[in-house]
Amino acid sequence: MPKRQYEVLPGSHGSRVRIKAHGGAVLRDPRINRGTAFTHEEREKLGLTGLLPTHVTPLEGQLHRSYMRFKNATSPLSKFSYLQGLRERNSVLFYRLLSEHLEEVMPIVYTPAIGEAIKEFSFWFQSIDGVFLSIDHADQVEAALRATQIAPEDLDILIVTDSEGILGIGDQGVGGIQICLGKKSLYTAAAGLDPDRMLAVVLDVGTDNLRLLNDELYLGERHARVRGERYDAFVASFVQAATKVFPNAMIHWEDFGANNAHRLLDTYRDEICTFNDDIQGTAAVVASAILAGVQAKREKLRDQRFVIHGGGTAGVGIAELLVDLLVKEGLSVEEARRLFWVTSSRGLVTDDATQRFRDFQRPFARGIGELQEWDLDHPGHYALADTVRNVRPTVLIGTSGQPDSFTEEMIRQLAQHVERPLILPLSNPTALAEAVPSDILEWTGGRALIATGSPFPPVEHDDATYTIAQANNALVFPGLGLGVAVCKAERVTDAMIAASAEAVASLAEVRRPGQSLLPSINDLRRVSATVAIAVAKAAEDDGVAREPLTNPVQQVFESMWMPSYPELVFDE
Repeated sequence: MPKRQYEVLPGSHGSRVRIKAHGGAVLRDPRINRGTAFTHEEREKLGLTGLLPTHVTPLEGQLHRSYMRFKNATSPLSKFSYLQGLRERNSVLFYRLLSEHLEEVMPIVYTPAIGEAIKEFSFWFQSIDGVFLSIDHADQVEAALRATQIAPEDLDILIVTDSEGILGIGDQGVGGIQICLGKKSLYTAAAGLDPDRMLAVVLDVGTDNLRLLNDELYLGERHARVRGERYDAFVASFVQAATKVFPNAMIHWEDFGANNAHRLLDTYRDEICTFNDDIQGTAAVVASAILAGVQAKREKLRDQRFVIHGGGTAGVGIAELLVDLLVKEGLSVEEARRLFWVTSSRGLVTDDATQRFRDFQRPFARGIGELQEWDLDHPGHYALADTVRNVRPTVLIGTSGQPDSFTEEMIRQLAQHVERPLILPLSNPTALAEAVPSDILEWTGGRALIATGSPFPPVEHDDATYTIAQANNALVFPGLGLGVAVCKAERVTDAMIAASAEAVASLAEVRRPGQSLLPSINDLRRVSATVAIAVAKAAEDDGVAREPLTNPVQQVFESMWMPSYPELVFDE
């Protein structure tokens, strides 16, 4: 990873730079390379005479050409490959293309298309702007981070994965670094975080994926995934080195396995500036949809009953954040938790001594004694259908990965008792959704308020068009990262996560049937700026902001990098 070949001039916020490279080196640095957009005068001063075709093409012309090449790619993987090459060649053009066509391009640079690219990582590998850290060379962690040649004050976010829980496809070894690069792209496109101030990192601890272990092209460590004390020591060495080399950077944990995700977040959240998108980001965007829905019903959060089908990382994370928001409404933690019923693969999570559940599920276990009067399909077994029938939830959340588990009978029965149920089938991809919006609206007579994990087209029902809200983490994590960077937060507190949820919910307008519970993905920069301001203010209120907020709106605005070619300044 080469040292920066440019200098941002003081006070210009990136709009004026001085290029330090000369000749072909200019064209090899994606941040300063603008290819055929260099004017003839710039080419002469930079030593590029004869190295480019004669015609000068401005950014707008390059954007049109790049978009047409993107459109002409014949498959999602070929589109991904083209975009990856563009990012490695000209980052301004790549981010401009992503920003201008966000709704169309985002599914390629992130989920779902990125899943196939991750699977084929070793085959397609050419070069990657990231860091690979091996558990078999744990003594090299600090050296590897320093090899980036990024100055300590020049990094805002480290996006790191161990690749165990990649999207819905599981353990993918070193290929998981692609998910970090996808998140990096969204941080920039959505919130204007400078791409040069972020770093993608993969912790290579081996893999249990037999396909990879038997692939002669696989580029990672060829042994089973390391767990236990050695794994923890390796993560600790990374955290120690990262906070030493980049003291102002937030560590963003991405797609760790469920047990490690919660454990690592609990271990480090009070020690360093850290954030887990699968737990806290998912929770925040789902909470935003619920807050908007509750407001649309003119009710309070404390009036709801929550059933969460799928008590894994995402499901319990949602429950924990909602408890925080309920406490803000005046309930105690214990009172708030009494409003939740969480199911796992074994049924309702209870305190039955014979039931096995994960430690992070324990706070939401229901007392077996309180279920004695329940109407059950099978005595002694508390399935999802039993839970819905007996609880009559006002909010039904699916994070199970079990397609069609919200059945017609279940939803119709629920709708008999709840006037406007909030139903959120969140499992990704679309094929794993607990139910599809068109069916939910049919079964509830159009009364349900819906948010999904995957994108769904609008639904026509009873002469009304229903825009289906997508609970996409991109509505939250970019703005949260921006807010942390603006105020240089020492920690990411629960209040900051809650503030991000409330900020997104404040932008939703649900005044008539069919309106979305969440803002549009096409409005991400406004959403991210709103979230960033709220997060930075919450950080200051919690006493973890190292940078004073004298004018939050202006500070956030000035921190948002724009994908445009800056003015080049040359020494006379």
